[in-house]
Parts: sequence; structure tokens; C-alpha cells
Amino acid sequence: MDNYDYGMIGNCSSAALISKDCSVDWLCLPNFDSSSLFAKILDDEKGGYFKISGVDVIKTKQEYIRFTAILKTTFETRDGIFEVNDYMPRFGNSRGSYYCPAEIHRKLRVIAGKPKIRIELFPKPNYALGEPDCKIKHDYIKITSTQGHYNSFYFYSNMDYEKILSGQTIELDTYAYCLLSYHEKLDEVSNDKMFMDYERTKSYWLEWIQRTKFNGNYKEEFQRSAITLKMLMYQRTGAVLAAPTTSLPEIIGRDRNWDYRYCWIRDGAMIVDTYVRIGHIQSADGFIDFILNRMQLKHEDIGVMYGINGEEKLDEFTLDHLSGYKDSKPVRIGNAAYTQKQNDLYGELIETIYTYFYINRRGSFQLNEEIWTMVRSLVNRVRDCWREKDSGIWERREAMQHYTHSKLMAWVAMDRACKIAKFVNKPQYIEIWKGMADEIKEDILKNAWNEKLKCFTMYYGSEYYDASLLLMLHYGFLPPDDPRMQSTVEVYYQHLVQNGFCFRYVAEDEFGAPENAFVVCTFWMINALYLIGEEKKAREMFEGILACSNHLGLLAEDVEIKSRRQTGNFPQGYSHLALIQTVLLLETAYNWSDTFSAKTNNYTV
Repeated sequence: MDNYDYGMIGNCSSAALISKDCSVDWLCLPNFDSSSLFAKILDDEKGGYFKISGVDVIKTKQEYIRFTAILKTTFETRDGIFEVNDYMPRFGNSRGSYYCPAEIHRKLRVIAGKPKIRIELFPKPNYALGEPDCKIKHDYIKITSTQGHYNSFYFYSNMDYEKILSGQTIELDTYAYCLLSYHEKLDEVSNDKMFMDYERTKSYWLEWIQRTKFNGNYKEEFQRSAITLKMLMYQRTGAVLAAPTTSLPEIIGRDRNWDYRYCWIRDGAMIVDTYVRIGHIQSADGFIDFILNRMQLKHEDIGVMYGINGEEKLDEFTLDHLSGYKDSKPVRIGNAAYTQKQNDLYGELIETIYTYFYINRRGSFQLNEEIWTMVRSLVNRVRDCWREKDSGIWERREAMQHYTHSKLMAWVAMDRACKIAKFVNKPQYIEIWKGMADEIKEDILKNAWNEKLKCFTMYYGSEYYDASLLLMLHYGFLPPDDPRMQSTVEVYYQHLVQNGFCFRYVAEDEFGAPENAFVVCTFWMINALYLIGEEKKAREMFEGILACSNHLGLLAEDVEIKSRRQTGNFPQGYSHLALIQTVLLLETAYNWSDTFSAKTNNYTV
């Protein structure tokens, strides 16, 4: 796999990565952050996988069924043609919620001839700690862990279980199926049941995408990104994941490997803010509830990140028995960043609440009161911490600094809080909060500008460039025609952009000098160039980053600047969020920082 040739399937409970040759190489059940059942992507020999392949294959083709999260792989073999439809069921239930069980479905259909297949089922529970116990029961294969925590899984099929476990050749009937579940099924599993679940899942995604508000160029990329982000939203609690994987390295062969199967407040807030703007208010409801449940009392602060069920401690440790993706150790579980101080998150969160207030007209008055209390609590945190040092957006594990981006987001917090106060008719707060916003802005302009370099710098008094400061334009801190903004964008383009891709920074950190560019920063640079009038450069960069997506349009966290190969956790929510934002800007001139003014936008929310 040279460019993460994987598709993702999911149902907002968990997700799986399926390779171009139809192998499930990553799956955690029952939830996103559970231990893996298949982890070949992290260890080619030990990790375990579940592969369906044709015998005497002539060619294969893989694509998503249009407007859905259903992955279709078509095999043309010497004896016939067949397809495999992979998905995780998701559709409405009688309780007004969604049925999204901890299971994957693999539905096979003969298109022509009498094709033969092989199934390679090699489960490795508990992050491949040991060989499982696989026993054929009367209507399923039970897979049980033998080392580590007890886990069991249930495999159902209308094909011969002995042939499946031994990897023998199987001649396909017209329809066949494999269902792998964390739970023993109560209803009979059959071709008819599989067909119904497939059609209902397909209908769910078709109805969901119909509510996505965008018509223009790059509609396919826009919709694929929206569906990918939806799959990263955890149904049970409303948490939004950064990515469904762990330890896919930023730099292959090196140790910048992190577990991203958690909810960063920053990432989640930005994703939900975007979702509200493109027509998916219900996706925001879950995340807002998630935040409210973390801040039920006025003295409670919000953390940098949480587990998907709201866990506050995410202790980091390594799985030394796994070799890592292409021998990139260590494989990490947990993430020590939860202990950090990252003051920027208040701004992202209040920005999201601002958007939510203006667009959500259906919420109850009681709910709005609770959110208003949360806004005031967050403002108090900003008041107390904005002058302090922190670890910044990039979670550097060295000494804390006065990071400019964190100060910027403190200004965003106060600016948007003023607008929320106006919206809920609480003018008595506006003068005080506006005074704080003005004070923060003056502090940034005084201390973050480097006259020698002619740009804003990473932290006060530094000479380091930081792509996150391009967001000054995104949030409306300074207008595009401000000479300081134009100079900053031009200087950053000169020093951070290589071969059409933008680094987050180029200064050495505790892990050495960065070698790969960041996908999200590349989109930020595209937006900044467009806003200062460099549209040609912006569109050239945009086409370049789109060309780096894999065969299904999915994007990772990073990209190698020479090979243009994707690296880092995959697919990355931040990257697909930024793609949506950039498409809105390039195709509709969407004004992100002035959305709710009287000014008319080409794109209507």
C-alpha cells in the first residue's frame, strides 16, 4: 500500500479499513477505541486480517456506492465476475434513534459466470496479543481471545465454515454473505436479512447526503468528505473522533506516532461548526450534549480531549509486540496530550456555539439557557488564562510558550461571545467582553508581530513560522487587505511551502525537524492565498493536494513532499474538514468570519 489504498466503512459506533484487495486490515469492536480484532496495518505478520479474494483474478475495481459509506470491490476472474459490498449497518429504529451495531457486513453477489473465492479469516483479538480460539458452533464461528482481556466475536455466513477456516476454494452461489459481530445475534442471519440491512443502510446514507447543502464544482469531493466526517461521530455520546486509527506515523520509520481515536475539543468543535453550516444541525446536537455533560457545573473546566465516552484520563502506553506501520515504532495506545494546557480550545468551542445559536431554531429555551451558562463559564476561563503560556495547537511536549494562535483563539472566544450575548438579548455583557477582545487583540498586534521577518510568529518573541496563524484571516482577526496579513501569507508561502504543500512549522521540536507537510495546513495556505488575491496560486495548490488523496478520495494527516505519499493517521477528520472549508471558499466565496451579518453570501446556510 503506497498511498493508504484503503477505504473506510463505519456506522458511528466503530470503523474498519478495507484494502484495495478487499482485506479488512483494521477493525476495533465494539467501539472505535476498543482493542483491535484485525490490525494488519500495524503489523503485517502478527496483526490479523479478514480477506475475501477471487481465484485467478484478472482485475479488480474498488469504489464507494455513490452518496453512501458502502464500499464495493468488483473482481473479474477467469471463471466469472463477482462483487463484495462492505458496510456497517446504520439506519433508523423504532425508538427514534439509530441502529448501529458493533458488526461488519460483507455481502457477495455473482455478476457473471461461476467465480471461485477464498476467504482468509485470521482474527487477532486484543491488539494481536495471541492466537484466538475459533470454534464452529451450530450456526456461527465463535472467536475467543486467549490472552489479555476476555473478548468474543461471532462470525456468520451461508458458506462452509470448514472451508472458510482452512482457506479452501469456495464456488460462489448467486448471493453469499459474511457477518462479523461483537454480539451473538438473536435473529436468524440469512441472505434476506442481509439484503434488508443493506438496503436500509443505503437508504440512510442517501437521505443523509440529500440534506448536505452544496451544489457546485468539487461536489463529489465535498460529499465524500462530509460522509467521512459523519463516520467519525460517535453515536452513543456525540463525541467526534480525530481519526479512526492509532500510530500511523507522520514520518515513516520514525516515532511521531499517536493514537487519534479520541475527541479533541478543538477538532470536534471545528468539524461540528462546519457541519451546522452545511445543513446537519442534528450532528451538532450530539456534540453540544457531549460538551454540556463535561461542564454540568459552573466551576468545571473543559479538557483538551476526552475518550469517546467522556473519559478524562487517557494514559499513554506502547504495544511493543507490534512492529508498527512499515516498521514505524512505537505503536501507542492512549494519548498523553490530555494532560496539556491548550488555551486555544475555548475559542473554537465558542465559535461553534455561536454558529449553533444562529442556525438552530429548533432547540428548546431550556437548552439554550444551559448553553448560555456554558458560554459564560468558558468566557470566565478565557479571562483567567489568556495571558498565560500553554502548549499550543500543535501539542508540543517541550516548554510552554505564549503561542500566538492561542491568543488569537482567545480573541475569537470574546468576539463570538459578544455576538452570542447580542443574539440572546443580554447587552450588559457586551461592553465588558468587547473590552477584553480589544485588549487581547492589542496584545497580539504588539507582541506577535516580528518587524524583522515581516510576519506574525509562532509565539511571542520568536522567529518561528506557524501555519495556524493563517487562520487570522479565517476568523476575521485582520482583513485580507491589511499589509501585515498580506506580508505574513507571502513570507509563510516562501518558508513553509515546499513542492506545493505547506508545513505546520519547520523549526525543530523535541522530535527533530519536521519532514512531511500537513494536509490541513496546506488547505489553510490555499485559503489565505485566495483571500489576499493570489487565486491562481491557490487553485494550483488545491489541485495538487486533491491529487494526493487515495483512489477513493480519502485524505490522511500528512504528505511526503517529494513522493506525494500520504502519512499519519487515516482518514483524518481535520483534513476532510479543511477540504470542505476550502471548496466553499473557492467555489462560493463563502465568508466564514462574517456569515451571519446582513451582508449577502453566495453560499446560503
